[in-house]
Amino acid sequence: MYVRPGALASLGLLVLRLGAGGLLFYGHGLPKLLQYQERSARFSDPIGLGPQVGFALVVFAEVVCSSLVALGLFTRVAVIPPIAFFVIAAFIHHANDPWPKRELPLVFLVAFLALLFTGPGRFSIDALLFRRKGAP
Repeated sequence: MYVRPGALASLGLLVLRLGAGGLLFYGHGLPKLLQYQERSARFSDPIGLGPQVGFALVVFAEVVCSSLVALGLFTRVAVIPPIAFFVIAAFIHHANDPWPKRELPLVFLVAFLALLFTGPGRFSIDALLFRRKGAP
């Protein structure tokens, strides 16, 4: 069976995008969005922007950016806010917490960093929109 060069790598990137983006959206972003009013006022403020601003930025990263990543749309730009959020979560907010509290943000950080460096792969909206003429 012949598989086009790069097809399996792009399939792996599709799984990574759908997994990381979808899990972040469904498991973290959507609950925050649905409970926005109740949660925004009591959100932590690890970088001094205020709880409401910090919460809005986190909801943006977890809802909008994770959706774009899952779709493979503007992927390399869309991963930047979640990367910043995960760095803050792992190294500032949970800096003095035990490993289990820091592990999840670090796992997401690794996935989103990988997508920053690799891009979304062939099976993405980015590939459809930005395909160069003459490219395979």
